[in-house]
Amino acid sequence: MYAILDIETTGGKYNEEGITEIAIYKFDGHKVVDKFISLVNPERDIQPFVVNLTGINSNMLKSAPKFYEVAKRIVEITEDCIIVAHNAQFDYRILRTEFKRLGFGFKRKTLCTVELSKQLIPDQASYSLGKLTRALGIPVSDRHRANGDAMATVKLFKMLLSKDLDKHIIKSHVKTEINKRLNDTHKTIIEALPAITGVYYIHDENGDIIYIGKSKNIKHRINQHFTNTSTKSKKLQLLAKSVTYEATGSELVALLKESAEIKRNKPLYNRALRRNIFTHALYSFVDDHGYINLKIDKTHANDEAITTFSNMQSAKSFMFRALEHYSLCQKLTGLYPTKSNCFNYTIKSCNGACINEESPEDYNKRVKELIAKNSYDNKNMIIIDQGRDIDEKSVIYIQNGVYRGLGFFDLNHQINTLEVLESIITPMENNRDTQHIIQSYLRRNKRVKVLSI
Repeated sequence: MYAILDIETTGGKYNEEGITEIAIYKFDGHKVVDKFISLVNPERDIQPFVVNLTGINSNMLKSAPKFYEVAKRIVEITEDCIIVAHNAQFDYRILRTEFKRLGFGFKRKTLCTVELSKQLIPDQASYSLGKLTRALGIPVSDRHRANGDAMATVKLFKMLLSKDLDKHIIKSHVKTEINKRLNDTHKTIIEALPAITGVYYIHDENGDIIYIGKSKNIKHRINQHFTNTSTKSKKLQLLAKSVTYEATGSELVALLKESAEIKRNKPLYNRALRRNIFTHALYSFVDDHGYINLKIDKTHANDEAITTFSNMQSAKSFMFRALEHYSLCQKLTGLYPTKSNCFNYTIKSCNGACINEESPEDYNKRVKELIAKNSYDNKNMIIIDQGRDIDEKSVIYIQNGVYRGLGFFDLNHQINTLEVLESIITPMENNRDTQHIIQSYLRRNKRVKVLSI
């Protein structure tokens, strides 16, 4: 658990400041599960520049609770939590100072979103909360008030978690949690998981990731892992002490994240990422008569494929559908080996490219349509799919035919420039696996929104 907070103070000399407002959101890594927001009577003067900045004045605080009256609630909501704040050193120091005045030793682990942002979102013009959230398209209301700034920090931290590809934040947190509940049963772990689409991580007692997977129903999939009797499942059951997950909403995002993070984290019980995930591919060549021929073959490392397939059967199914949709020739697609005309020509379903009756220009025009539809080579485009919440969408960014990364955006925020798009994108590696995953997903999901940019 994380306690994401923001504090407004009176200003003044170091360690003599008092709290005027505090907002704390208890965050489980996915959603807010508790919150506490309150004005606080600091029992001291507020600096004029602070009044101008926050709008909080002494008259507003006369009837507000004093710190000792809210201290118990602060202890309770932050217990067993890591404190997260934008410039955490400041907020944590102020809290500890207030508790010290009460004779109470307040101690928590902390994470600073300024430092995390510098590591995970480098090269930003500014890391102040206002400018950073604006650059990332994170909506902020009530700027310089504890509640508004704390909620903005929640949204920022959620984005930082998704950009933490090495999972340093989660691994550190899981190790702390596991030490407190080593005796938990698998049933308890399963009950805490949601039935949503995403990527899941199985951890050992040291917090290390031993297996990564993706599922449209994480709860159901983990239940399968913990009840299966295969040798691999039994090993996982023996070592598994915790399961964390990352909601993606989109199955495509889950597939891409799973592929990238298996490569990056190399978990003990993930096989080396299956190199035969795509065994066959569609290639093209121009014959002596100027016709573009299509050919299904086993994938070749050095040849540029139009699109790839998991097996020969799916490749042939694709070609038979394409043959009908684009009125192509059986012979020139490799589906009817012959030295004369194809069978479809005899039943008037082929225009005669197989015997040079249809001009190469007319025939090739339809072949090029198929190639353009099923290859994103040299294209600039974004794929928009489901988000993690009802008011969010996921976005996959392809630049000049190269997969650049993925991210999420709020429906209230417009992606109107490439700079905004690139700021919300988590950079990812482009490789044959990602090309296959994206092309295969788009073939299976015709309703996914694809925009040229």
